[in-house]
Amino acid sequence: MRGKTGRFRRADRVLTSRDFKQALMSGTRVALESFVVTVARDCRDSRAAGHSEPRLGITVSRKVGNAVIRNRVKRRVREWFRHSRSALPPRADVIVVARHSARAMSARETARVLDAAALDSRVGVDGRAAVRVR
Repeated sequence: MRGKTGRFRRADRVLTSRDFKQALMSGTRVALESFVVTVARDCRDSRAAGHSEPRLGITVSRKVGNAVIRNRVKRRVREWFRHSRSALPPRADVIVVARHSARAMSARETARVLDAAALDSRVGVDGRAAVRVR
C-alpha cells in the first residue's frame, strides 16, 4: 500500500496457495474468538526478494455469512493492516482467518483485537509460539 491512495496492491497481498501454506506452516499462530492470526517471518521466495514490506492474506469462509458480510469483514481487516503495517515485522506474511463471531465486530473492535493478536504473535523467538486461545 504505497503511494497517496493507500491502495492495496498486488505486492501487498499473499496470493498463492503455496505462500498461504508456507506461512501457515512456519508462522506463529494466535487463535482468538473472532480471528486466527498467523505471522510468518522471512518466508518469501526468490520472486519477492526485493520486497521488504509485510503482506496480508485474508480468509473468510461462507460460515461467517453471506457475501456482503464476508466483504465487510475483509474490508475491516484490510483497514487494520493499512494502519498497522509499520508495527509488523518486515518481510512478514500475515494470514488472518475470520471466524463466525467476526461478523458482529465494529471496525474499531476489529483493529483492537488484531493489534493484540499481532503483538502476541511477535513473542515467539524461534518463529513458533504456543497457540493462545481467548
